[in-house]
Amino acid sequence: MSIDARANKEMLRVSLVQTSVAWESPTANRAHFDALLKDVTESDIVVLPEMFSTGFSMASSSLAETMEGATVNWMQDAAGRGGFALCGSIIISEDEQYFNRFVWTTGQSAAVTYDKRHLFRMAGETRYYSPGQERVVIASSGIRVCPQICYDLRFPAWSRNLEAFDLLVYVANWPASRSAQWRTLLQARAIENACYAVGVNRIGVDGNDVEYSGDSCVIDYQGKILLDMTDSDALASWDLDLPTMRQYREDFPVHLDADRFHFEM
Repeated sequence: MSIDARANKEMLRVSLVQTSVAWESPTANRAHFDALLKDVTESDIVVLPEMFSTGFSMASSSLAETMEGATVNWMQDAAGRGGFALCGSIIISEDEQYFNRFVWTTGQSAAVTYDKRHLFRMAGETRYYSPGQERVVIASSGIRVCPQICYDLRFPAWSRNLEAFDLLVYVANWPASRSAQWRTLLQARAIENACYAVGVNRIGVDGNDVEYSGDSCVIDYQGKILLDMTDSDALASWDLDLPTMRQYREDFPVHLDADRFHFEM
C-alpha cells in the first residue's frame, strides 16, 4: 500500500527522539514527548520509539486506545503545530483485536498506519497482539518511507526493496543486551536495500527491568553510520541527501538482480 503525503524536495531532515519512557503511563509520556518536540525546528519527519506512550507492555487489554483516542489526537496536534510528519508506535484496539501499530501523521489528513508483522514471541507479544497483514510504503516530501517495528528488523524478506522505497524507519524497544545485533542488522538492511535506514530506540529501564541503551542512528545506503546517538537522552537530526542516493542506485543497480517472490501471510 502506498500513501501520498507532502510536496517533493531533494533534502529531507529526519529528527530522532531518543529518551526514556514512563511505564504504562500514556498521560505522562504524552507530556514528556510534547515538551521534547518543542525543540524541533525545520524538520520533515520526527520519529518516536516503539510503544512510546506505554513502554513495551503486554497489558494490551487495559492500555489499548482507539484511532480516535488521546494519543493519536496528540500526535495529530503535535504534527500540525510543528509542521512535520510525526510517527511512532502505540497500542491500538480495533475489531476486537490489539495491534502494535505504527502511526504516521502530518496533522493535515488521516493518519497512515502499519501493524507490526513479526511479534516478539519471547516476550509473549504473540499472545497479546495480532500480527499485521500488509506492508506499507508512505510517500512524503519526495521520499518513499517503509515503516517497520523492532523485531521486524530480523526478517529481511519483509523489507525487500524492489524500487519501492528510499527509507526504512525502524521504531523499537530493543534491549541493551542485543545492541550489537541492532546496529549490525540496521546496516545490513540499508546495504541490501540500497536505501537510508533510521532506527529509533529508547533508553532507560522498563517495568520488567529490561535495560535499553538507545543506539538510535541514521545509516546510509552503503551502510555508513551517519548519526549515532549512543545512550544519550536527546533529540538529534540529520539531512538525507536524496539525489546522491538515487545516483548511487543508478550506478550500482543491485535491485535489477534481486530475486522476485510473493509473501505468504
